[in-house]
Amino acid sequence: MYGFVAPSYTYGQAHASPEELFGSLFKDVQNSHIFKDSKTFADAIPLEDPLLIIECYHREKDEPGFDISAFVEKYFRQPTHIVSHFQTDMSMSPAEHIKRLWNVLTRQPESQERGGSLIPLPFPYVVPGGRFREIYYWDSYFTMLGLKESGRVDLIENMVSNFAYLIDKFGFIPTANRTYYLSRSQPPFFSLMVRIYSEMEGKKVLKKYLPQLQKEYDYWMDAGSSEPEPFTAYRRIVYLPDGAVLNRYWDDKAVPRPESYREDVELATAAFEKFGTTPDLVYRHIRAAAESGWDFSSRWFSDETDFTSIHTTDIIPIDLNCLMYHLEQTLAEGYLLSDSLHMHRIYDEKARSRAAAIETYFWDASRHFYMDYDFKKQDFTKAITLAGTFPLFFKLASKSNSHYVRAYIRLNFLKSGGLLTTTIKTGQQWDAPNGWAPLQWIAYKGLRNYNFHRTANELCAEWLGLIEKEFRHSGKMLEKYNVSDTNLTAGGGEYEIQEGFGWTNGIYLRMKNKRK
Repeated sequence: MYGFVAPSYTYGQAHASPEELFGSLFKDVQNSHIFKDSKTFADAIPLEDPLLIIECYHREKDEPGFDISAFVEKYFRQPTHIVSHFQTDMSMSPAEHIKRLWNVLTRQPESQERGGSLIPLPFPYVVPGGRFREIYYWDSYFTMLGLKESGRVDLIENMVSNFAYLIDKFGFIPTANRTYYLSRSQPPFFSLMVRIYSEMEGKKVLKKYLPQLQKEYDYWMDAGSSEPEPFTAYRRIVYLPDGAVLNRYWDDKAVPRPESYREDVELATAAFEKFGTTPDLVYRHIRAAAESGWDFSSRWFSDETDFTSIHTTDIIPIDLNCLMYHLEQTLAEGYLLSDSLHMHRIYDEKARSRAAAIETYFWDASRHFYMDYDFKKQDFTKAITLAGTFPLFFKLASKSNSHYVRAYIRLNFLKSGGLLTTTIKTGQQWDAPNGWAPLQWIAYKGLRNYNFHRTANELCAEWLGLIEKEFRHSGKMLEKYNVSDTNLTAGGGEYEIQEGFGWTNGIYLRMKNKRK
């Protein structure tokens, strides 16, 4: 289908994660604090056959005066940051700057490194920027919104085809095209990407990618041999009363993430000391939160101020299930276009059933807002977050519910620079005071869907104003912004604020054009 063959590696482990490939060397490097960012070594390129490097390490490490930093420098090439050498022309507007930046953020198949953790792809693709040198799953949808505004049909087609390639190769779309992401996905936006492409090329696109849409659905709905007992779960599905089946985030591994190895070990140690939680359970919760894209947020904590109380896999997220509803709708339409009426009816009914379950399990009548659901406690979680706006984006909310959500947005989330992600400040990057482009767009479009144009326009003006203010100051498009105090930069998280930045660029162009 693609006319592309991924290169084979001499050591025969083309898709081995770096911690699997390098074993104790990998752990020793990550624990040695050589790199400020753990992702650096996970992305490093071995300059010799890994087996030879491992052999040299075990031979040399116990010798007097051994320097692990010098060893790494000798045998590995460090990855570079994307956009780090790009010079901004301050005479340009942000929109003109972004159109120049698309080519800087685009990676070509022939330029992809070989031998490291990167999984080569057959077509060019846009990366977010900074430390994010690979194609990220949910980022790419929001990037595509801007590519469409720039008329870059070529890149949209290439990126959709790359994701189809990943689905065909692995059965799902990993977080990004790195071997260490092959145990988890990200919010399933593939059906929305196919929709964007179909808006440009026609409904035939839905038929073309129907096999991959089906494979993605099968991945998220894998039930194995589990028994459908209410309030039990298997991988990414959760069984509820009355036959309802909803989805949660999950990861098939329960070990530290290679790209955040040291941080995960430290958190698991603290959680065990505080609560007696076993490390494997903590790692699973951390990885599941990473699959959500909200890494990290008090949304996933039982104690909103305490990271060690993370319990992601107990939670059924509202946004994920809205995305799965859209995937079911898209499958239903794809099968109708393919004259598969039986399959059309099956997925149409699945979408209807999920819509009903969303209203049952996520609408909190006491708070008048859409909440995540803790199926272990059989109750709503405490976190009030922008994820509660997803039902408006997908037109799932009733008219009365939509009015309550709009009121929440105005009273609790809307600040001088846009929308907060959550209502509390914890030091996590997906909490106050930070705002993120994808969630601004979801809320903005959701408000427009229900004709709350005044609130949508206010949000749009505040968000675009903040981006333009930062651009005039630094010449940069950033990954996230402080929306509460627009004189301060965003913070929190496991790494420094990144510039580039794919989804900010995309949403800026889309919102800017929609305002006109």
